[in-house]
Amino acid sequence: MSTASQAGTPAQVQRIGVPEIRARKGGDPIVSLTAYTAPMAEVLDPHVDFLLVGDSLGMVLYGFDSTLPVTLDMMIAHGAAVVRGSARACIVVDMPFASYEASPAAAFESASRVLTETGCAAVKLEGGVAMAETIAFLVARGIPVLAHIGLTPQSSNTFGGFRVQGRDDARAQQIRDDSRAVTEAGAFGVVIEGVPETLGREITDTIAIPTIGIGASPACDGQILVTEDMVGLFGAYTPKFVKRYADLNPQIEAAASAYADDVRARTFPGPEHCFGDAKPADD
Repeated sequence: MSTASQAGTPAQVQRIGVPEIRARKGGDPIVSLTAYTAPMAEVLDPHVDFLLVGDSLGMVLYGFDSTLPVTLDMMIAHGAAVVRGSARACIVVDMPFASYEASPAAAFESASRVLTETGCAAVKLEGGVAMAETIAFLVARGIPVLAHIGLTPQSSNTFGGFRVQGRDDARAQQIRDDSRAVTEAGAFGVVIEGVPETLGREITDTIAIPTIGIGASPACDGQILVTEDMVGLFGAYTPKFVKRYADLNPQIEAAASAYADDVRARTFPGPEHCFGDAKPADD
């Protein structure tokens, strides 16, 4: 593990903060990926501006059919692991379903737990106009918020599944309204997911906070992908908006098959993997 996980964040490494992400509007593109574990965070940390501990972990790690069964305790456990495994990236943790919708006060109780128990910099929550009051309530009390509009997975049942949003005029206008509402409420940025490219570009040009695209537009101020999708570790299906930069599943399968063959043939472990009777001088 890195120095970050062994002895805290090194003094010479300065974490990227929320103000720095906010200031990137219209500047150098913001790079983001998901991370759910300390080892993955350590690998990704030097290459990204922020890591999102997404509630997508419910599907990627736990085998759920959706993000809905994910609990606040699960998000806190994984968020803390990602903070321990990283040193420089800004860490944002998703608020899971039913942890913030009831009221701004309920959202503050959940979000304050996330920040204090993980050490992350900010939380992410889904919703636009409907969540604007909650976002403003959290921001006024010192909790930075990354908003999420367009295709919001926690509302997939309402949308009839994971479908592109904003192709009709009424829904496109609603997403525009959502983008303005979260901006005015004080969100430092907004994830725009699963919308037509022209709409993602229009919103990016219109609002004053950074837009982070996932299935949106190359014009967005930044981009995010689920890491396991990006490296071919999560299922055979690849969403249209994902570019696979590696295909690790076959490599892992080949390694497991070779290991199984060696064990069954008793060629592993070999002498070099075994301890002798004599105690080494430097043991």
